[in-house]
Amino acid sequence: MRYREDFARDVEVREDWIPMADGTRLHARVWLPADALADPVPALLEYLPYRKGDWTSPRDAQRHPYYAGHGYASVRVDLRGSGDSEGVMLDEYAERETADGVAVVEWLAAQPWCTGRVGMFGISWGGFNSLQIAARRPEALKAIVTVCSADDRYDNDVHYIGGSVLGIDMAGWSGTMLAFTSRPPDPVTVGDAWLPMWRERLDALEPFVHTWLDHQARDEYWRHGSVCEDYSAIDAAVLAVGGWADPYRDTVLRLVEHLPGPVRGLLGPWAHQYPDIARPPGPHIGFLQETLRWWDHWLKDADNGAMDTPRLRSWVQEPVPPATAYAERPGRWVTDDAWPSPATRWCERSLGGADDYSRGSDDSDDSGRGDGAPVTVRSPQHTGVDAGRFFPYGNATDLPPDQREEDGRSTCFDGEPLAERVEILGRARVRLRLDADKPRGTVIVRVCDVAPDGASTLVTRGVLNLGSRYGRDRSVPWEPGTPEDVEVELTGTGYAFPAGHRIRVAVSTAYWPWVWPQPDDPALTVWPDRSALLLPVRPAGTDGAPVEFAEPEQAPPLAVELGTSEDRPERLVSHDVGTGEWVLDVDPNYGGSRTYPNGLVYTEKARERYRIRFDDPLSAVAGSEWEITMRREDWDVSVRTSSEMTATADHFVVRSTVEARSGGEVVATRHWHREIPRTAG
Repeated sequence: MRYREDFARDVEVREDWIPMADGTRLHARVWLPADALADPVPALLEYLPYRKGDWTSPRDAQRHPYYAGHGYASVRVDLRGSGDSEGVMLDEYAERETADGVAVVEWLAAQPWCTGRVGMFGISWGGFNSLQIAARRPEALKAIVTVCSADDRYDNDVHYIGGSVLGIDMAGWSGTMLAFTSRPPDPVTVGDAWLPMWRERLDALEPFVHTWLDHQARDEYWRHGSVCEDYSAIDAAVLAVGGWADPYRDTVLRLVEHLPGPVRGLLGPWAHQYPDIARPPGPHIGFLQETLRWWDHWLKDADNGAMDTPRLRSWVQEPVPPATAYAERPGRWVTDDAWPSPATRWCERSLGGADDYSRGSDDSDDSGRGDGAPVTVRSPQHTGVDAGRFFPYGNATDLPPDQREEDGRSTCFDGEPLAERVEILGRARVRLRLDADKPRGTVIVRVCDVAPDGASTLVTRGVLNLGSRYGRDRSVPWEPGTPEDVEVELTGTGYAFPAGHRIRVAVSTAYWPWVWPQPDDPALTVWPDRSALLLPVRPAGTDGAPVEFAEPEQAPPLAVELGTSEDRPERLVSHDVGTGEWVLDVDPNYGGSRTYPNGLVYTEKARERYRIRFDDPLSAVAGSEWEITMRREDWDVSVRTSSEMTATADHFVVRSTVEARSGGEVVATRHWHREIPRTAG
């Protein structure tokens, strides 16, 4: 990492209030070339709920001064009701948030230090709303950089997966956001108004999970903010970035395929992080320089070849032994000028044992295949404890460990040892001929690379709620005794299977805690000879143009003093042999406690626990607890939150609490108990 402070333009930082139409003010921090009034610059906006005054300030210091030093006004704005902004926050990606964002873009364009051209960037939430605001087409917004974000709020976010409730983050992320929305603004910024503002937030609190579970199919609630509903709405130039270790990576493939305007895609080995941040897996790249080239082209009319790059640059990963973290993931860059890539051919293998990596699926002929002997799939409920973290964050325990135990809890279909290396790039699919003995059920498919010594490395996976097999907008019960063909689309990847290894397809009916279990504990019957794995194979010699990136650069880091952390496991799986209960105990480890240069002492403790009995789908429990304290001189506040989600056969049950204190005195306590009917989820 190279830290840059020798910028072409001196940088100053100012705080500002941005008025909304209803009188609410959003707070902004602006990094600005000192001479911008005399020589105006384009503006770049990052728009988040994650508190620029504390939580994101170390990350903000890496990039906002960097952009300002290169001739941009780089602006960080807290969403309404978060951080130091006024108002209340009631949900994610609400209409109010998007409308506010459009107003912020227009305000920036009108400032005397701005040329009138604006770009947006962000990772995760900021990447989401960059796409959503671009779809509103504010005239000043010319380009965006969206990193680790999703175009589909229902089927590619933290709520549902394959039409099933995402147990690990439906509850866990709602608990995280409850902890965020419960925190006060900082009196250093808002003055004596901090306590009335905090009380307003606490009075308006409602756990987001209530709303999310009220919409268990893909209805209008989820279509709002999902830019996949109308890609043509976006005319700003889009640089879409993701990592193979991130759950949102498929969005990059869809954007480069469907956006009608200027678009480029970049898929590396990374976790849920900006690609210049030194968190595993690497290698990391000079991402700030790459984005500067993008901004200079679209906001300053620089003729710098930003659009001469291929439409998609992807990292094809070399095979490695299974591990929960890799400092660097070996591989190489390949490029495509169109997506889907004309270099890719679809090859299929019957799960009944006949290997065929040359015959394309489009002209496959099932005539002459027998039904073969059917197999039964019925997995113990703790299948999935070795799934790894849904949002790999670059921590030591994020990635899936050796899958041998998971494979043992699943029904596996192994190919013969490969005669030659097989590389894939894109989204594999598995077609299953199956029947279910209950009206409700879920099928989970994993594809693993099995080494000669038996080590099993997870390559990709997918989930299908059988009730959503005809579309995520409806729930159609299965009719037991009526076999059907279903297709499970797996998450995208770039991966090389070496010669001598086997490709394994593992099928299960449970995947806790990623997938909330169906109440009926169904068994599936699968006909292997009528089922197949379809792989997007990339032949040798189709790498495309060479790819080079500079070494990472950032602005000098913020002088933050990290606090000591408790000596506890980051990810612990335990099994009570007597009761049959399995417990996954997780420290999300978002950054821990720290002391900031302005004197703020911030402490953070978070814990998530997921429990289930191997034989009882109704024993599932997902819990989240947070404890936050913030202190400075005579200001001392704390927030404690807890959330717990369970289910009966007919309802999801959610219990949540918040306790907020100032100087040891209780400011507010809130309790919720909701029972929400189980419908599609």
